[in-house]
Amino acid sequence: MRQDRTTSARTPLDALNFFLADVRDGLGPYLAIYLLTVHHWDEASIGFTLSAAGIAGIVAQTPAGALIDATRAKRAILVTAATAITIASLAIPAFPSLVPVTILQAVSGVAGAIFPPAIAAITLGIVGPKAFARRIGRNEAFNHAGNATAALLAGGFAYWFGPVAVFWLMAAMAAASVAATLSVPAAAIDHDVARGLHDDVDGTATARPSGLAVLLTNPPLLVFAASTTLFHFANAAMLPLVGQKLALANPELATTLMSACIVAAQLVMVPVALVVGATADRWGRKPIFAIALAVLCLRGLLYPLSDDPYWLVGVQLLDGVGAGIFGALFPLIVADLTEGTGHFNVAQGAIATAQGIGAALSTSVAGAIVVGYGYGAAFVTLGFAAGLALALLLMLMPEPRRSQIEAPVSDATASPR
Repeated sequence: MRQDRTTSARTPLDALNFFLADVRDGLGPYLAIYLLTVHHWDEASIGFTLSAAGIAGIVAQTPAGALIDATRAKRAILVTAATAITIASLAIPAFPSLVPVTILQAVSGVAGAIFPPAIAAITLGIVGPKAFARRIGRNEAFNHAGNATAALLAGGFAYWFGPVAVFWLMAAMAAASVAATLSVPAAAIDHDVARGLHDDVDGTATARPSGLAVLLTNPPLLVFAASTTLFHFANAAMLPLVGQKLALANPELATTLMSACIVAAQLVMVPVALVVGATADRWGRKPIFAIALAVLCLRGLLYPLSDDPYWLVGVQLLDGVGAGIFGALFPLIVADLTEGTGHFNVAQGAIATAQGIGAALSTSVAGAIVVGYGYGAAFVTLGFAAGLALALLLMLMPEPRRSQIEAPVSDATASPR
C-alpha cells in the first residue's frame, strides 16, 4: 500500500531534506568570503574558482540523472556524494591556493550533481505522481529550514571562531544527512515510478529513448530549459557579490552578515515552498514561475541602490520568493513534461546541465564585470538576464499538462497503488 509506505517515510524524508540542505550546496558564498578575507584573493580569481564546481556539474548532470534512473541503490549514492563534498570542503583550508581549491570545487560539483535528481526520484518513488507537488513543497520547506539553521550556526560560529568554522559545521551536517538517508525505508521506494514510468493499475508502462533526445524532441521542455538557464545565470552570482560587498565594507563581520542574508532568504523560502506545493496544481506552473523570474529581475535592479548592510540584507529577502518558487516547481514541471517516458531523472540532468552552464558563466562574467565596471553594473546585467528569461517564458512556454494529476492529494493520504 502506497499510503503505508508514504507514512513510514514521511519523517525520514523531512530529516533528509533538512540536514542535506547545507551539504548539497557546498560552501557557496562562505567560500568567497573565506578566500577574500583570509587569503586575500581578488574577485576574478574567486569567480573562476566558484565556476569550477559549476563546470564540473555540467559534465556530471546528465550522467547523474541516468544513473539515478537506472540504479536501485539511490540511498547509497546519496551517502557517497555527501561524503565526497564534505571531504573536499574540509581539504580547502589545508590547500588554499588556486589550483587545489579549483580541483576540490570540481569534485564538489560532480558530487552535487547527484542530489537534485536523487531526492526528487526517491520522493516520486515513495508518494507517486498525484501527491508529488505537495510533497516537493514540503521537501523544499525542510530544505530551506535546514539552510536557515545552518546559516544561523555558521554566523555564530564564525563570529566566535573565525570563517574556518563553517567547514566544520558542514562536516557535522553531512554526518546527520547520512543518518537521515539511511533511515529512509528502502522498501518504500518504487523505482519504476521514481524514474517517471506510469503508475498504472495493470503495471504497464512505455518509455522513449533517454538522454538529450528527451530534451531536444520536446519543445516545451526546451523552452523551460532555456528559461531556467537564464534564471541560474541571473541568480548564481548575486549572493556571492553581496557577500563580497559586505566583506569589503565590514571585513570583521562579513561571515556573520552573509549568514544574515542567507537566513533572511531561507526563512521566506519555507512558507513560499509550502504555498507552491499546495497551489501549483490549481494555479498552474507557468504563472508561478513567472513571479519567480520577475522577483529575480527586481533584485538585480535594487541591489545597486545602496551599500548599506541593512538594505542589502533586506533586498536578499526577495531571494526567498524567487528561489523558493523555483526549487518547488522545477521537479514538478520536468515530471509533467516527461510523464510516462521512464526518463524523468535523465531529463532533470539534461536541463541541469544547461542550468550549470548558466550558473558557471554567472560567477565568471559577474566577477569580470565587477573588476572592469563595478558591482552596480554586474547586478544590472544579471537583472537584465532574468528579464529576458521572463519574456521567453511568457511568449513561448505553454502551461504543462498534468494528466496524472486528478486533484491535489497530501503525501500522507495518497491513494494506494
